[in-house]
Amino acid sequence: MTLTQLVPVLQLAIGPVILISGVGLLLLTLTNRFGRMLDRSRSIIREISEGGQSPAAVANLNDQVEILHRRARILRLSITLAAVTVLGAGVLILGLFIGAYWRVEMTGALVAIFCVTILALIGSTLAFIVDMNLSLKAAQLDWKLIGRQ
Repeated sequence: MTLTQLVPVLQLAIGPVILISGVGLLLLTLTNRFGRMLDRSRSIIREISEGGQSPAAVANLNDQVEILHRRARILRLSITLAAVTVLGAGVLILGLFIGAYWRVEMTGALVAIFCVTILALIGSTLAFIVDMNLSLKAAQLDWKLIGRQ
């Protein structure tokens, strides 16, 4: 393969590379949210174990911990799907180069890999939206507790 023949393949590979970069930022956001959520969960559990709260406050804190555990599972799914997106984009780039270098027809496989990659990105984004809604629900529990006092 000559350099002239390689340039179009490199041009095709730029799209998946940009996808990897964008999903990397999404992963950074998701892992930061996951870390903050775990810290908050530990803080609430420590607060419950120290005691001294009213029964209503303890019930509120238990509800928040339950929401945080649901969020942890959803964020884990979102992070996993984002990682699958990056993996799929990497495999897509590799497939483009293998197909071009050895002149192997891989169109069907590359289309399937691309579709799985984009579906994983959509799933990750949907899980992220669910997490944001649960986060708002936890905040509403705090507001209700403040309103009772």
